[in-house]
Formats: sequence, structure tokens, C-alpha cells
Amino acid sequence: MVCFRTYIRAVLVCSAALGVLLASALTAPSRGDTQSQIANTQSARDSLQSQIADETARIQRTTNGLNDAQRRLDSVQQQLSAREAQLVDTQRRLLSARNHLVDLENRLRQAASALGANLRASYEGDRPDLASVVLESHGFNDLLERISFLKRVQHQDARVLDQTRAAQAEVKRQAIALAALEKRDQALTQQVLAQRNQVAAIQSALLGQRIRQVSARSGDQSKLSDLNSTLHKLEAKAAAEAAQANATGNPNVGGIAVNTAGMVQPPAGAPLAVAQVIGAGNAIATLPYIWGGGHASFQANGYDCSGSVSYALAAAGLVSSPMVSGDFESWGDPGPGRWITVYANADHVWMTVAGWRFDTVAQAEGGTRWAQGGGEFDGFVVRHPPGL
Repeated sequence: MVCFRTYIRAVLVCSAALGVLLASALTAPSRGDTQSQIANTQSARDSLQSQIADETARIQRTTNGLNDAQRRLDSVQQQLSAREAQLVDTQRRLLSARNHLVDLENRLRQAASALGANLRASYEGDRPDLASVVLESHGFNDLLERISFLKRVQHQDARVLDQTRAAQAEVKRQAIALAALEKRDQALTQQVLAQRNQVAAIQSALLGQRIRQVSARSGDQSKLSDLNSTLHKLEAKAAAEAAQANATGNPNVGGIAVNTAGMVQPPAGAPLAVAQVIGAGNAIATLPYIWGGGHASFQANGYDCSGSVSYALAAAGLVSSPMVSGDFESWGDPGPGRWITVYANADHVWMTVAGWRFDTVAQAEGGTRWAQGGGEFDGFVVRHPPGL
């Protein structure tokens, strides 16, 4: 019995497919097909979204570069603050060194003046020498006092001479230190300016790049908004066409199938996939409802709601294995299709194919899964196969 049914199903599917191929040769699909426009718009939208994602990644990398540059700038600023403190200390030391140098130069002039006065006094005869002290002394005590005075004068001269030499040496050392401080001051200033300019240049370049990238992404996001608006209009148009087709049964609106001798036949111009789904639906349209039927294998003696829909869709390669009703909530693309629309929730699933309802509830009412009109809509997620 199962083998005979399988044979009948194969014959029906092949006959439906042959009829569609002949009809397709006579009736070419319209270029303005709404679903084709939707598919093209979705493709353009996906491409633009991918481009925006790439631009966002580039902006993030640039932002990371800016953050890195800011961290470098903060580090340079810390070094700069330390070097500015060194500059302040160096300049303070420069000022102190210059003041000290002026003081030393004054002391040197005073020492040189005193030394010159002593020398002049010695040569002019105002200062006694040892021989004159001995000859002019009045007694031994006077001699000792005169000699002691002469030694003090000589000691004073030697001290003044030492001070003069020390002052000269200190002036020289201070002048060398002052030159080194001035050189260090210039080097620190150049380093600070160079680092500041380098980081500022990096920040400026990265900021300019980020501005350009954000501007480009803004333009693409505007295009994406326009595409989404167009897509929503096309989807609304497709839904209206499907609703009109289901309501009127007009074969010129969406391509409504016909029912000959109890078996649904695909309309002229229907895609091959639609004919295959209809042929498979015909093969199991009157088989009994069996809970869980069609899930262990597509070949079964009866089918439940999701097993029935899975079987019919599998004939066109639209599903690869039996699915439960809840799985269809995320299957395919959102919204109604031109040829096939699936209505699914966690408890039940049914579909319309070329204007015909394919539903196990319809079978309970009329003995076949095919019916015209009816069906539950509230609480169901609406999906359709891409392009159909």
C-alpha cells in the first residue's frame, strides 16, 4: 500500500512539473514582478548593510587610533609637565647663577682693588720693610711689636691675593655652569615643542580621517533608510496582492491554481517550485491526520500539520528535513509571498499555495487538506519562501 501511494505521488509530482514547464514556455514572468523587486531591494539592502558594517569597523579602528594618540598625548603631557618643572627650576638656577656671578665679579673687583692699593703702598714706601723696622725700633719690645705688625700686613696681603685668585676661579666655574644651564634650557624647550607638535599632527590626521569616514557612513545610512522604505512599500504591495488573490480567486492576480477532479492544478506561469509543492500536496491531501506523522520520515501513512507542510515544501527543495510548527516561525522571509505563504505558531502551521489553503484543519472539515478560504490568522507568524 505504501509503495503504491509512493508511486502515485511520484506520478502526480512529475505530471505537475511537466505542466508547469510547458506553461512557463508559453507565459514569461513579468519584469515588474513585485517579489523580484523585493528580492533585488533586499539584496541591495544587505550589500549596503555589509558596507556600513565595514565602515563602522574602520571608524572603530580610527577611534582606537585616536584613543591611542590621546593616551600618548597624556603621557607626553606628563613628560611635558615634568620638563616644564625642570625648565622653571633651570631658569631659577640661571637667575641665581647670574646673580651669584655678578656678586663674584664685584668681590673680584674689590679684591683686585685692595691688592692694588697694598702694592702701591708697598712701592711708595708707606709700608715698612724688615730692615727699616729693625733700625727704627726703640728697644726690644718695640721691635717685636713692629715685626708683628709687619707680619700682619704681609698676611693680609697674602689673604687678599688668595681671595682674588679664588674669586677668579669661582667666576670661571660659574660662567661654565651658566653656559651649561642655558644649553639645557634650550634643549628642553626644543624637546617639548617637538613632542607636542608630533602628537598634535597625529591627532589632527586621525580626526580628519574619522570625520571623512563618519560622513561616508552617514551617506550610506541615508541610502539604507531609503531602501528600507522602498522595501516596506514593496512588501505591503505584495501582501495586498496576496490578500486580493485569496479573496477574489482571480487567476490574473498572483496566479490562482484550479481544482480539477478534486486535485489542485498549478496556474499557467507558476514557477516549477509551486507546481512541485502542489503535486506533493495532492499526493497526501486525503491521507489521515496522525500526530507526529511525517517527522520520523517523509514517507508515512499519515501526517500532522507540520509534517504535511514539511512534506509539500520538501518536494520543491524548500526544506531539507521535517520541521515542527514552531520552527516555521523563523523559516524563510517575513511577510506573505506571491505564491506560497506559511502561517505558523508553536501549536499549528498551515499555508496557502497559489490561492489554495493547505491545512489539516480543512481536512477535518472537508476530507482534504486543500480548501478555498478560511484558516486561522490571529497569533500566527507569516513567512514565505524567498522569491516565492
